[in-house]
Amino acid sequence: MNKTVKNADEALAGLEDGMTLALGGFGLCGIPENSIAALVKKGKKNLTCISNNAGVDDFGLGLLLQKKLIKKMISSYVGENAEFERQMLSGELEVDLIPQGTLATRLMAGGYGMPAIFTPAGVGTEVAEGKEVRRFKFNGEEKDYLMEYAFEPDFAIVKAWKGDTMGNLVFRMTARNFSPLVAMAGKITIAEVEELVQPGELNPQEIHLPGIYVTRIFQGEKYEKRIEQRTVRKRS
Repeated sequence: MNKTVKNADEALAGLEDGMTLALGGFGLCGIPENSIAALVKKGKKNLTCISNNAGVDDFGLGLLLQKKLIKKMISSYVGENAEFERQMLSGELEVDLIPQGTLATRLMAGGYGMPAIFTPAGVGTEVAEGKEVRRFKFNGEEKDYLMEYAFEPDFAIVKAWKGDTMGNLVFRMTARNFSPLVAMAGKITIAEVEELVQPGELNPQEIHLPGIYVTRIFQGEKYEKRIEQRTVRKRS
């Protein structure tokens, strides 16, 4: 089955105001740059965005925040975005901060068709307020576990290194951290890739995400690939 579309604009067909999006990437690594640019251009508002991070002021999800297109941000790490901080403190932006492992597992649960997970992370903290807590015995120890619901995003958007026309994806290095889980969770999953190849050209042993999870795929262009924090040592 050929799942290719022409570009990001075509891939985002069906996007409406108020939808929930899950976006791949880890820091600024593996950001779906073409798709985010198309989201800005479309200007759909009141979006809920699920992502490990919120980009920086002028890159990644920071571009959507600049245009005030995001109503709610669900993420783990947001420390590099001044506009995010301003909107959160002023009450313009709803924010749900989630432990990184919980975020990943709720995405995975969505892909597996599991409605909820139980995790010890967040028990006894503000994260647990208003949520169900159950006590289980596991590995010989009884303790409390917090119930968290799986994510069900309308669109999941990821960027991969390589992909074939059937949607099989290969991620590169750190970009693999959250992107496969994001892709699994979406009702409609969009993948933009640096290199789009024909079926059979990818080594089956190297495929990180099978094409069954991908709805639409296109070859992106002009990737900036920023580095969030560059630290180097002085030459001796």
